[in-house]
Amino acid sequence: MTQPLSPSKLVPFDAARYLGDDEAIAEYMSAALEANDADLLLLALGDVARAKGMAQVAKDAGLGRESLYKALAPGAKPRFDTVLKVVQALGVRLVAQTA
Repeated sequence: MTQPLSPSKLVPFDAARYLGDDEAIAEYMSAALEANDADLLLLALGDVARAKGMAQVAKDAGLGRESLYKALAPGAKPRFDTVLKVVQALGVRLVAQTA
């Protein structure tokens, strides 16, 4: 009989580890956008930023690294222009379609 894993041996899930190419990033961001949940979108942006390197994304977005972390933190309410800068720095595009 197999013993179940103890919680101390489980590794927390980190989506950023699975976002190694542009196609995976696009699929992940599309799924987050479809959920219509602002917090989930920020979480997804943060995961993609970590996958690409927070320091580089912050630089490309014209933000300080700490500002980027704060803007993408759970419960944050970043300005829309900040979100657009991050999206552009990540190399993705937000797309509108009929509901």
